[in-house]
Amino acid sequence: MPSLGIYIQVPFCQTRCTYCNFHTGVVSSGRFAPYTDAVCREIREHRALYEAAGIGLAVQGEAWTVDTVYVGGGTPSLLDPRLLGEMLDAVRETFSCALHEVTLEADPETVTEEKAQAWAKAGINRISFGVQSFVDGELAAAGRMHRREDVYRAVPILRGAGIANVSFDLIAGLPHQTAESWSQSLAELVALAPEHVSVYLLEVDEGSRLGKEVLAGGKRYSAGALPTEDQMAEFYESASAALAGAGYHHYEISNWAKPGFESAHNLKYWRREPYFGFGAGAHSFSGTQRWANAHDAAAYVQSISSANRLPVAQLEPVTPAQALDEELFLGLRQLDGIDLKRIERSYGVELHGKIVTLESAGLIERNGDTIRLAPGKLSISNEAFVQLLS
Repeated sequence: MPSLGIYIQVPFCQTRCTYCNFHTGVVSSGRFAPYTDAVCREIREHRALYEAAGIGLAVQGEAWTVDTVYVGGGTPSLLDPRLLGEMLDAVRETFSCALHEVTLEADPETVTEEKAQAWAKAGINRISFGVQSFVDGELAAAGRMHRREDVYRAVPILRGAGIANVSFDLIAGLPHQTAESWSQSLAELVALAPEHVSVYLLEVDEGSRLGKEVLAGGKRYSAGALPTEDQMAEFYESASAALAGAGYHHYEISNWAKPGFESAHNLKYWRREPYFGFGAGAHSFSGTQRWANAHDAAAYVQSISSANRLPVAQLEPVTPAQALDEELFLGLRQLDGIDLKRIERSYGVELHGKIVTLESAGLIERNGDTIRLAPGKLSISNEAFVQLLS
């Protein structure tokens, strides 16, 4: 029976980080319950809503078993645990479930003993923490609400509630970040020993306040205090070394895990396995189609609740050429690499010429039919992707 991942989007935050380009908003908590009701309705009535929107007719006949749920955002830990429980109950009532990983994204300052106990009772067994840094000055410059001490307070609360799978995010390239402060963040992370770690390089995007300021040559939001690209690459390499030394397995470009704690849900994305996304701005993939809901949360609630219509903003079939590109791009993000012969047989292509060129440039390495990014080139992986997909 095919497995299916469920993603639930909660697009609400307490504040907006300077580097954020996500479609999230700071809204009154009075909007949380109506939004939750709309998500529950979308989950329960997804077959009819999909059919009316022309989505995935082939999906309707499949017998899916949901084994992972990921509640992301935004900051879904802002919601009353009762509302989170209602959305998870809707999943269990609607789909055949064998849930072994249920993740909630949380900001450290939102964690309380009462919430953690309620999360565990609702079946949430994994918390993904937006730590970003252990240096208060960097957190303040980025517009984060929490401080270093909040992380140290929250982790024991989660452990005490029985949540044994905790993931930390760090961002390399925050304003005012130095080699010394980055080393401090890595050392403190290792000391707290989360089961999983994600390290992201800061992206200066024109959709964020920081990005707009950088592109305009201004100084607000500490735009003049960003590390260089070379420094960010050095931060990444030092993270790889520190995490390897602490026993973490580097399994995807941005992700490390203790043995057995790789993100089962996110692996679905990288392996092109099916997932349904519910909520404003959520994306879905059936294997043959990709679609996404409209981003505006108020419009989403109105469409689902009043018009009984799924507000689809994007719907497209996945062509063989697109599928091939995804196989290569997503496959090479995983450090195990990809089976070149399998891909050539599946898509009727010959990639030897491109592979030889990339291998000669030192961007990839080959072991039999398996190709993978060269270990020393992970921080500049986009160079390999551009050449391979051109």
